[in-house]
Amino acid sequence: MTEASSHLSATAYAYDALADRYAAFARNALDPLPLDRAVLAAFAEYARAGDAGPVAELGCGPGQVTALLRDLGLDVLGVDLSPALIDIARATYPDLRFEVGSMDALDLADGELGGIVSWYSVIHTPPRYVPSYLAEFRRVLAPGGPLLLAFFESEGEPVTPFDHKVTTAYRWPVEELATLAGEAGFVEVGRMLREPCEGERYRRGHLIMR
Repeated sequence: MTEASSHLSATAYAYDALADRYAAFARNALDPLPLDRAVLAAFAEYARAGDAGPVAELGCGPGQVTALLRDLGLDVLGVDLSPALIDIARATYPDLRFEVGSMDALDLADGELGGIVSWYSVIHTPPRYVPSYLAEFRRVLAPGGPLLLAFFESEGEPVTPFDHKVTTAYRWPVEELATLAGEAGFVEVGRMLREPCEGERYRRGHLIMR
């Protein structure tokens, strides 16, 4: 097993083991977060305007953001590495399409998607592998398709690992992540940084790219 595949297996195992608890935590997580919902609404508007194909939430977990994107008028599917979370998503939202898959090797044709949401889903990826994920996102997106990246921002520090409650995650400087996305062929549309809310430890970053 390669180092990359070992990392993916460990992440899937960690989320499978906590799937029910994580789904309960995530179910209403967006309710008190108007700025986060606003970023998702802005992404949806860009995707609807482009009308270039279905939208995918990559790293969809139990599917609550996928369902919100559906409610925002998008033809959407969810993909996640954790079979247990995909089972929960399918049971909770039986009208939506969910698939088990890895963000670095998507079973999608070149240019098939009209948009991608990566909602805190690259946070567990070791930094050296993030460029390959961004390249895969670029491959499956139609020209001009929007990409939304949500992540933990490092607040002036370099890329920093931290003890996420499921498995090790990484905080990113917004400029460094934006630069990597640019090198993968994306152009920034806008960004939103917000301070931690009650019960959160770190600043949250959001990038909308094309």
